[in-house]
Amino acid sequence: MAKVHRTPEACFADIPDYPFKPNYHDLKGGLRLHYIDEGPRDGTPVLMMHGEPSWSFLYRKMVGPMVDAGYRVIAPDLIGFGKSDKPTSKSIFSYAGHVAWMREWFDAVGLNNVVLACQDWGSLIGLRMVAETPDKFAAVVLSNGGLPAGQEPPPAFAKWRTFAKFSPIFPIGGIIQKATRTDLPTNVVDAYNAPYDIHGSKAAARIFPALVPLGKNVAVPDQLEAWKVLEGFEKPFTCCFSDKDPITRGGDEAFKQRIPGAKHNLHRTLQGGHFIQEDDPEGFVGAILETAKLAGV
Repeated sequence: MAKVHRTPEACFADIPDYPFKPNYHDLKGGLRLHYIDEGPRDGTPVLMMHGEPSWSFLYRKMVGPMVDAGYRVIAPDLIGFGKSDKPTSKSIFSYAGHVAWMREWFDAVGLNNVVLACQDWGSLIGLRMVAETPDKFAAVVLSNGGLPAGQEPPPAFAKWRTFAKFSPIFPIGGIIQKATRTDLPTNVVDAYNAPYDIHGSKAAARIFPALVPLGKNVAVPDQLEAWKVLEGFEKPFTCCFSDKDPITRGGDEAFKQRIPGAKHNLHRTLQGGHFIQEDDPEGFVGAILETAKLAGV
């Protein structure tokens, strides 16, 4: 197995507004996956899936309001991010591999009747999970993400992919700040940097843009199969994209047109940039609550 880095717990000692108890699951291959699990165990699960290069800290403003509304909130850190283990070789990572890791964890936790809230890579992985186990999900709320299947990348994403591959420096917190309209406090930027205490710990964050199946990509056939399932998904599916994200702007239209469960009037435009959880967490929570109500959960 490739070398794996486990960020020391001391690196997370000063994380602001993240009082959540850590939970861990050991995957079959030996990697340890971290997740937060808050709220009543008999509450409807809301699965909050983060993207790249963030971690579950991204959802910290949304956990409390959802728990106060009676929901159980589960937010994992993808392998290579946050408090989860981080293989230090880029070659270990693949789109299919990430889906498999998250499916293994999801099955082990034993969730049912789930409301998925996802953004960025959280949607690339989360929507594949929905397509593989649609009976486990009651609804989907998607913001600033997608399920690409070989389309040409937008210019903004092409630039991001090049930067991730070639830039000699890769400041995680600074990247999130640049893609966020809110002026993040220094301790918040530091919190996004906290998981990456050695150079090799950023391997996943570095390689993820190259794994997105925009253009020719080995994952395209799997994406097309997932779309076939989603085109029969009749449970509520809500899009709440932001008004100032150059990468995903307009990406909601395909879901509204192709997914039966998206034929409703709950879609909304949120106010902010790519990482909408920082810019408009209240709007994202509102979309989840309305969608869950429509789903009857």
